[in-house]
Formats: sequence, structure tokens, C-alpha cells
Amino acid sequence: MNKKLLTLGIDVGGSYIKTILMDFSNNSEILDKRIEKIRKRNPVTVSNELINTVLEFNKINFEDISYLASTGEGEMVERKTGHFYSMTTHAKGGIFLSPNAKTVVDLGALFVRAIKINSQGKVLNYKMTGQCASGSGQFIENISRYLGLAIDEVGDISVSATNPETPSGICAVLAETDVINMVSRGITTPNIIKGIHLSVANRVVRLLSSLKAESPIMLTGGMAMNKGMVQAIEELAKENKYNFEIHTHPNSIYAGALGAALWGGYRYLKLHKKMAVVND
Repeated sequence: MNKKLLTLGIDVGGSYIKTILMDFSNNSEILDKRIEKIRKRNPVTVSNELINTVLEFNKINFEDISYLASTGEGEMVERKTGHFYSMTTHAKGGIFLSPNAKTVVDLGALFVRAIKINSQGKVLNYKMTGQCASGSGQFIENISRYLGLAIDEVGDISVSATNPETPSGICAVLAETDVINMVSRGITTPNIIKGIHLSVANRVVRLLSSLKAESPIMLTGGMAMNKGMVQAIEELAKENKYNFEIHTHPNSIYAGALGAALWGGYRYLKLHKKMAVVND
């Protein structure tokens, strides 16, 4: 029986840390996936605890991992074998989850990034939002907290909106002020949440237009799990006469960690192939 080639991808994001344990020798089979909210804890500590949890649950030792690949805030991962830029990991993870995708959109906590890819998941071009938080997942989470909602509730609430009102503020501070005013004027929660989703979706569609994105489009990152966000992107794309085929996947939030695990496997094999040539 051949020994498994185990790779572990860990994605340290702005709000969450995600891990994927993969058997790279068996058609890149996903063996374990985990996610942990950082909250106010030290990301280094959370990363170490998450890695140890994966090892213990799967009854393996750290030495059994052929390659531990980090992405995102990689300096937070103490025992990594190597690090991969998050754009390349989301591209690779996105095409793994949606093999026909030509564009991947990373809907992250701190920014949104649209990435044009080839059939192997190689980055061809990209566009991304600036640092303004009003175009990010963190902004949606902040508004949800103000409205007394859990982040996993906002998708269902958003799709029930009948007359959404979008904030006029172009930055997070002004947009949050708009939301406070909406509440005082009696705008319903579903209509506020849908308006927030439309505001972020407008930035996404503008990115796709600027990139000259090709369909199908795969959504990755935390906001890809939010059905209200997906609906808003689809509506605005159609309104702007873009015939985009939008894809999501239950593992979209793990795309960065997934791509890191895949790239780790490729790098391991490439490195050991070179070593075999040297030894010969």
C-alpha cells in the first residue's frame, strides 16, 4: 500500500482561520476541514491550536504531514513548510471547486478581489477593491452586529427584502451612519441588509467589468456562503446586462486553505523530483 502524501493548508484571514487536510496522492481527497473565528485572540495561538486539533482528530503526527502550506497572514503560522500568496491559493482552490471557472472572486473580510484564471487555475489578471471597509465582509458583519443579527442569519433575511435601501456613504463610517438613520426612519431589517448587500455587490460587479471577466465565475471566501450576497451580485450583473454564470460551493470559504494544500502538494513533488535527479 502506498504511503499517503498528506498536505495541510492553513489560511489566516482577517476574521477566521481555515484549514484543509488533504491526501494529495489520492486525487487530492479532502480528509478534514476546520474553521475557527479569531475574535480577540492571538492568531498565532489560534493557528497552532487548530493544527493540533487536526492532527489529534485524524490520529496523525506532525511528521506525517509532507507539506504544511500557509496563505493569508502566513507569518502567523509558526511551523509552516512554505507560504503561498492568497491570490494564487484562491485561484487554485476556486478551480478545484468549479473546474470550468474562468474567473474567481475572493469575497474576503477586508477586501474583494476578482481574478481571471486559465484552466489550471493560474492567475492571468486581477482587480481588487481598495482599503475602504464598506466593500468588505467585515463591513457586513459590523452592520449585522449593530442590527443584532448573527452573520449566518443575514443571507436568509436579505432575500426576504421587498424594498431595499442602499446606503449613500462611500466609506464604512458614512455608510454605518446611513444605516443608523435608516433604523430611526423605520426601514425594515431585511430592506437594510439587502441594501448593504447591493452596495457591496455594486463594487463586485464594477470589478468584474473592469477586469473584463469571463464566465463561469466562482465565488470564494466567507461572503460566498451568504445567499443574500450571491443574490445581490446576480441581480446587479443582470441589471447591467452581464450574462454571468455565478457559481458557489459549500467549501467556498475554505478555498484559500484548499489552494494552499494543493500548491503544497505540487511543490513537494517538484522538490523531491529535483532531489531524486541530484541523487542519481
